[in-house]
Amino acid sequence: MPISRRSFVGRAAAGFAALAAPGISAEASLLFKSSDWQMASFQLLMKQKFDVKQLYDIAAIDDGSAFEHMVNSLNGLQFGFDLPASQIRLVGAFRGFGTMLILNDYAWEKYRVGELYKVDDPRTGKPATRNIYYPSPAGTPPKYASDDPDNEASAFQDSSIQALQARGVQLLACHLALEGHAGRMVKKLKLQQTQQEVAQDLAAHLLPGVLIVPSMVAAIAMLQSKGQFSYLRV
Repeated sequence: MPISRRSFVGRAAAGFAALAAPGISAEASLLFKSSDWQMASFQLLMKQKFDVKQLYDIAAIDDGSAFEHMVNSLNGLQFGFDLPASQIRLVGAFRGFGTMLILNDYAWEKYRVGELYKVDDPRTGKPATRNIYYPSPAGTPPKYASDDPDNEASAFQDSSIQALQARGVQLLACHLALEGHAGRMVKKLKLQQTQQEVAQDLAAHLLPGVLIVPSMVAAIAMLQSKGQFSYLRV
């Protein structure tokens, strides 16, 4: 049966109770229709043919450990199972607190992500005001000291988001999660902006190449059932 907007808002607010302390306001754009997002790009992602298609469900920050798992998948498939890199497709599905991992430096500084989500910058030992998981330690553009995949100084051992994107990893962001975090930020930081304004600002300051989906739990179902991606929760 169709779900009314009032019913949808109520259910979504309940689901975000633990994430967004102020809950979801009725003014937030909770419901994405197919015309509101890049559905064609998502459909292309589902239809692409690869020997191995793996989906990472990332709902926590966990010091960026998901990225190390992705490196292990890519290297294991390419060198352990002799699959060509061109035949491997990894997708990172970021929802819940994991959504903070794919915001850019502007968002991390403006909305005090390090302070709110307990992430310290190893350079300063203080709450991070930049996305410490994005940049490659090899610089921009990265210049690696070795081409040996078994060498820590090679691109194959680089677990930064920048390096993973260069190896073809596609990142997805959850629209509902952005709305939930926006509400939490408005309350915790005592912002003058509305929840909707903050959500729009967060969406505009995701990392390059990130695709926003209406609901990540729905997108995961589509990727598994229609796209034939294997599923891994980290």
